Amino acid sequence: MNLETKMSLENTAHTGRPQLDELVPSRYAVRVGEIEVLVVSDGVLPLPTAMLGHNIDPAVRAAWLKDMFLPADAFDWALNVVVVRSGDQTILLDAGLGIDPDLHLPRAGQLIKRLEAAGIDLASVTDVVLTHMHMDHIGGLLVDGVKDQLRPDLRIHVAAAEVKFWEAPDFSRVSMPPGFPDALRATATRFAEEYRSHFRLFDDEYEVAPGVVVHRTGGHTPGHSVIRLASGGDRLMFAGDAVFAVGFEHPDWFNGFEHDPEEAARVRIRLLRELAETGEQLVATHLPFPSVGRVAVDGDAFRWVAAFWDY
Repeated sequence: MNLETKMSLENTAHTGRPQLDELVPSRYAVRVGEIEVLVVSDGVLPLPTAMLGHNIDPAVRAAWLKDMFLPADAFDWALNVVVVRSGDQTILLDAGLGIDPDLHLPRAGQLIKRLEAAGIDLASVTDVVLTHMHMDHIGGLLVDGVKDQLRPDLRIHVAAAEVKFWEAPDFSRVSMPPGFPDALRATATRFAEEYRSHFRLFDDEYEVAPGVVVHRTGGHTPGHSVIRLASGGDRLMFAGDAVFAVGFEHPDWFNGFEHDPEEAARVRIRLLRELAETGEQLVATHLPFPSVGRVAVDGDAFRWVAAFWDY
């Protein structure tokens, strides 16, 4: 069965069989005009709740968590990756965590087996677009044996500013748990060494395929980018790490992984305003799977409107 059949809205939700350790397949199909989109879960990443907003009173953060029926100390961040089929190109938007860099994250790094379960052959991937080079967005390509399965002419699209940043990354403004800065730095360095010959750098904007355009936003990292899909009047944005679950109600809260928190907040507000105005769909890395929904204005902030699942 080919990728197009696998990713069709009629068949994707029912094709293949769940892995023995999973209750349901961790993938969800969406169509954007003629573009086929498959959201794939790379698992979950348990992190301290302080990562949600390190610039605010802990009591305020605790109140938000209570209102959301979330635990007070730690909760699971979703890890979403997207597969796009446009024309004759099969495009991977980010690549998940992939490996466990001694941080004890056993429930993350599921992408490769879940692509296989969805019937997606790594050799069919023509392009990879990176929102940025944090390890939970690139690590899947560093799993043993993966590079050997990829096409020798694979194109990896990443902002030039992002590659430059990781040559001497600045962690002075982040607020991460111990071990993460070293792991992020080491993974980005290894990734650049392994895949530099595949890099296709862009400055601010690049059309990867018909209706698939990557735009650099900066903020989260200097080269952080979003991918906009447009076809037949339909639109969808994959926002990477520009938007987190708390960011709709509190877009001014600083996330612990943001290297320039003030600029990240400005980017977040700008993108959320755009999404609310256009009504286009949004998918983001760390919104609860399958992360498909829309944005509405709510007073001085925003509201997340999750899409009804289409079975």
